[in-house]
Amino acid sequence: MKLSMAVSGLLLLLVTTACPALTLHLDPQIDLLALDGRKISGSLLKGASSLELERGAHQFLFRVDLPGENTPLSRHQFHSQPMIVSFDAEVKSVTIRLPELNSRQQRALFDHSLNFTLVDEQGREIISKRDRLPAGAESDFEQAMLNYNRTHQAASVPQFATQNTAKLSPVADAEFAWVDDESFSPLGRWFQRFDRLTRQQISALMKILSTS
Repeated sequence: MKLSMAVSGLLLLLVTTACPALTLHLDPQIDLLALDGRKISGSLLKGASSLELERGAHQFLFRVDLPGENTPLSRHQFHSQPMIVSFDAEVKSVTIRLPELNSRQQRALFDHSLNFTLVDEQGREIISKRDRLPAGAESDFEQAMLNYNRTHQAASVPQFATQNTAKLSPVADAEFAWVDDESFSPLGRWFQRFDRLTRQQISALMKILSTS
C-alpha cells in the first residue's frame, strides 16, 4: 500500500512538471496539416479547439478552408495554398490570426502575401518565418516537410528533419499499448501530450503500480 502511494505521488509529480506549457489555439477555418514535420492525425484534431505543446521551436503546415463568397457569381469554396510558418518563442499560447477573407481579392492577396500573423496570449505578434509548400507536394505532407526542412528554405527547421527520420519500432510502440493509443481514448489523448522520454517514465511507474 505504501509503495502504491509512493509511486502515485511520483507519477503526479512527473505529470505536473512535464505538462506542456504552450497552447496552440485552432481556428475552425484552419486545417492543420503537419506539426513540427509530422503529419497530424485527424483523430487527434477531431473536435479539438486547441493543442498542448512544449514551449520553444515549432513549425506548422496549414491551409485555410472557407465557403464561397455569398454572391450569385461566386459560390465556390476557397482552399488556400498550404502555408508553412515557423517560430521559436517562450510564450503560453499561440493563435494564427487570419486577415479578412470575405472577398475574392482578399483571398488572392492572402495566397500571394501570406499576410497572417501569430500572436501570443496577450495579443502581441510573435516573430515568425513564412513560406508556401512547394507545388506538387500535397500527396505526402510528412515527406514534403522532411524534404523542405532538409534543404534550408525560408521557414525550414533542420531539427525537425532529423526527428522525422526516427520511426518507432513495433517493440517500442508496445510499451504504450495500455493507453489505447490507436483509438485516441481520453487516456490516450492525455498520454500523447508528453514527449517520448516522459511517456516511458510514466509507463514504468504504471507497471510498478500495477504489480505492487
